[in-house]
Amino acid sequence: MGLAPDIVETLARARADLRMGVPIVLTGETSVIAVAVETLSTDRLAALRALGRDIVLVLTGWRAQTLKARAYDGDVARITVPDEVALGWLQALADPADDLSTPMKGPLTSVRGGNADPHRVAVHLCKSARLLPAAVCTEVANGLAFAAETGLTAVPLALAAPLLGAQSPLHSVVSARLPMDVSEAGRLHVFRPEDGGEEHYAIEIGRPDRSAPVLARLHSACFTGDLMGSLKCDCGPQLRAALAQMGAEGAGVLLYLNQEGRGIGLANKMRAYSLQDQGFDTVEANHRLGFEDDERDFRLGSDILKSLGFGAVRLLTNNPAKVAMMEASGIAVPERVALKVGENRFNRDYLATKAAKSGHLL
Repeated sequence: MGLAPDIVETLARARADLRMGVPIVLTGETSVIAVAVETLSTDRLAALRALGRDIVLVLTGWRAQTLKARAYDGDVARITVPDEVALGWLQALADPADDLSTPMKGPLTSVRGGNADPHRVAVHLCKSARLLPAAVCTEVANGLAFAAETGLTAVPLALAAPLLGAQSPLHSVVSARLPMDVSEAGRLHVFRPEDGGEEHYAIEIGRPDRSAPVLARLHSACFTGDLMGSLKCDCGPQLRAALAQMGAEGAGVLLYLNQEGRGIGLANKMRAYSLQDQGFDTVEANHRLGFEDDERDFRLGSDILKSLGFGAVRLLTNNPAKVAMMEASGIAVPERVALKVGENRFNRDYLATKAAKSGHLL
């Protein structure tokens, strides 16, 4: 390997650029300049228009459905951006915050035909950068030359596309003894993905027998519930109850996965909370934002368990999907251990939605 970044490192750079409001160039048979709507500035929008090419706003199929726009490309929609509209028009289409106060945002004209693969990659990168899944794109004749001329990050589509849905390999960084309230025999393991994403943690209680099913929980990070004691979810009580049960049994593994807000990030989770205050349930809020019901990847948990030497778990969960994922990933689940704690008047509807729409056993 030389000094130049490989495709994994290039994608990490592209995500960082999008978060900063810097455009990237997706290069291939059809090359596209893309910038995230959330971080787009008026000056950069003007610079894109100065190129003299048609500009499109790319949204997910879910967001397009909310806006009553046609998603001819299935999972994404390319919407024509009129010359006269300002940045606020783009932001209003990407962010559902004012959907109820200003419901009529059209008419919207969707592009039909042509190659939408670069636009699909642009939205995916916005998602993985924990931004709103919306990008402004315009085609460019020679993507590599344009990127070299402007200093923008060039992302080869042929190399990038196969990696977007792939699980990045995790590597153990360090582990150390961690005495805890529930057990003085605690140990924290830190794992880091190759793609520059968030680190994930395993908290080992006692000295679990690797030859027997270990009591385990896959717990997605929840800043509001785990740290702030939020009553809008049951995450905090589940975290503490799981650790307490492991401490009482003398052994267990809690996997703390940095997939805040069902994998959409804290800022988007707060956007979803705001939509819930307008009367939408959890799933509806995610869809209005342009996300799937659940964007998390629980394969992370099975990878960590395997690296720690575990092949079977007694899984502390109310979510059958976690059980199915673990078994599909090569971790046996001979027992599902229920974890029904934390219901209150603030989260009762949220828990009912999890049961009705996400199949949780509550």
